[in-house]
Amino acid sequence: MRYRDAGVDIDEADRAVASIKKLARRTFTPNVLTDIGSFGAAFQLAGFRKPVLVSSADGVGTKLKIAFLTGRHQTIGEDLVNHCVNDIAVQGAIPLFFMDYFAVGKLDAGVAAAVVSGIARGCRNNGCALIGGETAEMPGMYRDGEYDLAGFHCRRGRARGATHRQEYSGGRRIAWAAIDGPAYQWLFAGAQAAAGGGGYGPNTMLPEVGVTVGDALLAVHRSYLKPIRALIAARLLKGAAHITGGGITDNTPRMLPAGLAAAIETASWRIPPLFEELRRIGNIPDDDYRRTFNLGIGVIFAVPASGVARAEAVLAKLGESPIHAGGLWITSAGGRAWSTDEAAWHSDFRTRIESGSYLGSN
Repeated sequence: MRYRDAGVDIDEADRAVASIKKLARRTFTPNVLTDIGSFGAAFQLAGFRKPVLVSSADGVGTKLKIAFLTGRHQTIGEDLVNHCVNDIAVQGAIPLFFMDYFAVGKLDAGVAAAVVSGIARGCRNNGCALIGGETAEMPGMYRDGEYDLAGFHCRRGRARGATHRQEYSGGRRIAWAAIDGPAYQWLFAGAQAAAGGGGYGPNTMLPEVGVTVGDALLAVHRSYLKPIRALIAARLLKGAAHITGGGITDNTPRMLPAGLAAAIETASWRIPPLFEELRRIGNIPDDDYRRTFNLGIGVIFAVPASGVARAEAVLAKLGESPIHAGGLWITSAGGRAWSTDEAAWHSDFRTRIESGSYLGSN
C-alpha cells in the first residue's frame, strides 16, 4: 500500500509547493533570510531600536463557501492578508512578514496555487513578505473540493505605539472620521442566515445591488494600511478600530481607554444596498443587524477635533471619502459605543450602557 492509496499525494504536494515558491519569492524583502521549504522561516530585525513585535492570526471563515460554490479561489487569500493587516495596522504597527495554513482533504495543486496567489498579492500590496506556511493534506477531514485557510501576521511597532489607548489626552475633544468598505470576510455567515434557504444561490442577481450574490460576497476585503499610515505620519491619529464581525457597537470600544464613551452619528452615511437587502430577505432584527454587519464602515479613526479638516485632506489625497461620524465623551462608566439614533440600535442598549454590562466596554 502506498501513501497515495491512503489519500495523501506527495507528488501533488510537490507540484503545489513549486508554484507556491514562485509566488512567495516575489514578496520577499531584504530581511528574509530563508527560502520556502526550510524547516523554519528566518527574518532579520535590523535598524530598529527596542522594536515590539505585534502579531495576529485569523481565518477567512464561511466566505470560503462562496469560493467553493463558484470555483473562484484567486481572491480568498487576499481577503485573509488584508484582514490580518488591518487588525494590526490600527495599532500603529508596520508590516514584516506573513505565514499561511492551508488544510484540505484532497490536494489540488491548481487550487492551492490560486489561493496562494491571492495571499502573495495581498502581501505585495501591503509591503510584507510571505516567508512560509503549511499545506496539510488530511484525507477524510474535509469534503471534496473544500479546504480551510488561516493566516499569521507579524509587524513591528513601538512600546508606546502611535495608536496606543493612552494617547487620548484628558479633556481633549476627539472626533470620529470613518471610511467605507464592507467587510466581506465574515459576511457569508450573515447572508446564509438571512437567505435561510429562500432560493438564493451564487448566481442569483440582486437587482438592488446590481451584481450576483457570488460577486457581491466575493468582493475583496480591502486594506486600510495606507490611510492609517498617512494619518500617523501627519500626527493626527489618536486611535483606530477595524470594523468587522460585531459591527461598530462591539469593535469601536476595543480602542477606547477607560473613562471615554463613543457616540456614533448613524445618519452620517448611507448603508450599502447589500446590507439592506440582507436585512429585508432575512427579516433581521436591528440588534442582530448592527452587531453582525459593519453596515459599510470598514474602519473608524479617532482624530483631534481641531484636526478634522487636515485629516479629511490627508484622506482625500488617497482617494478616500471620509465621514464625520461622531465624537468621544468623558464618562464614569468606562469606554462605550452607542448611537445617537437610539431607537435604531438595540432595544436594551441604553439599559446595558448604564448598567455597565455591555460586552464591548473597557
